[in-house]
Amino acid sequence: MALRFPHALLIAVTLVAAPSLAFAQDNPRAQKQRKLPEAPAKLPKIGADRAKGLDFLFGALKAAPDDASARHVEARIWALWLQTPSDTAALLMMRAKAAMDAQQIDVALKLLDAIIKLRPDWTEAWNRRATLYYLQNDYARSLADIQQVLAREPRHFGALAGLGMIMEDLGDDKRALEAFRKALAVNPHLEKVPELVRQLSEKVEGRDI
Repeated sequence: MALRFPHALLIAVTLVAAPSLAFAQDNPRAQKQRKLPEAPAKLPKIGADRAKGLDFLFGALKAAPDDASARHVEARIWALWLQTPSDTAALLMMRAKAAMDAQQIDVALKLLDAIIKLRPDWTEAWNRRATLYYLQNDYARSLADIQQVLAREPRHFGALAGLGMIMEDLGDDKRALEAFRKALAVNPHLEKVPELVRQLSEKVEGRDI
């Protein structure tokens, strides 16, 4: 059955050629079968030098010898992404997380709107709102927020994986494959993504003879 998408969505898909979601919880409205990468429940304490810390951690993530080591490094990356110098923004983010856990999607979105207005430089606020839009199947808004995420942090493997899922849902297997490959280049230990890359590679590029 042919699918028809709103004009705004087609524009958004065209604009987001660059890669671009985490903080996914179960949402009865969306019933997503695949879960996006998200921050663990408990995050480690990290130092103050954010930029150098991220560069070091992304190098360690690529070199991680096993999944357990990679999970530890991932948690430290998420901890840095969730840092903000604004106590108000941090409090609003806690409330947004609580609203999401309580399935109060509209409340969570309003809180994230307020955070982004207050701290438009906070990448993770854009990322979490992108995830909420994704869970509501609002791909146009999700893609727009993903674009904001990757403009600030091109290595955001959660956003890259989310972009891949949206592109796959829209039937654009080529862009889905590209996004998943970029996610794996940053974080080779992402769950389920290697299998998605294998499946899409066969569809897009054919089987090796």
